[in-house]
Amino acid sequence: MGKQTSEKMPAEVRIPCGNVSLYGDLCKPAGFSGLVLFAHGSGSGRHSARNRQVARALQSVGIATLLFDLLTNEEEQVDIHTREHRFNIALLTQRMQDTTLWVLAQEEFKTVPIGFFGASTGSAAALIAAARLGSKVAAVVSRGGRPDLAGPVVLANLKAPTLLIVGGADHAVIALNEDAFLHMQCEKQMAIVPRATHLFEEPGALEQVCSLAAAWFTRHLHPPPHEEAAPVAGHASQSGRSPLTHSSRESLR
Repeated sequence: MGKQTSEKMPAEVRIPCGNVSLYGDLCKPAGFSGLVLFAHGSGSGRHSARNRQVARALQSVGIATLLFDLLTNEEEQVDIHTREHRFNIALLTQRMQDTTLWVLAQEEFKTVPIGFFGASTGSAAALIAAARLGSKVAAVVSRGGRPDLAGPVVLANLKAPTLLIVGGADHAVIALNEDAFLHMQCEKQMAIVPRATHLFEEPGALEQVCSLAAAWFTRHLHPPPHEEAAPVAGHASQSGRSPLTHSSRESLR
């Protein structure tokens, strides 16, 4: 476990990544037992209201969070006009890797389990980085993600337990996640939030995302001894059954 601390307000950190520095907001609840890094979606950053809501939910169950900008201010300004960086999965993945290694070099995080939460295109970067970093990443959650952009080879090599969360009305992204799910050989689950669209803006939709993510990370970042693998409870898929597990993909329909 990392060093216990009473810190609750985020502290701004500066993260060296290659020849640039990225800025992030690090929040460490007292007695935290895991740390989740956020990979934001296209055109978003550490101030994303949706990811901040998820971060608060994780903090409430004793998990530290790091929301950081995958792009520098200069890159963001270019991206606003050209959109050339937000879909540069190779760049975003390298930034995720560099940030993870920086975190693990900090004394208070050297023995703390690390998780990734990815949204939209950030999910692909999180999944690729998790596959490359192997045992350094204990769990991954994707919200409305594009795991297909990681590619079938990467997905097949992924070892970290992974939860894919998709809105029930986000039909195109459901199909992309279904296809990606087939390639994954790790412990995996797919949860569909009924009637939710891509941004989970419907009343109660993001709260369901928070609950699912908190349950997944609680289980995998500090599981109780001898815990048996089990589906995340309390949330229905589009069909009203339990969310998908690796052995019951057909329950989606």
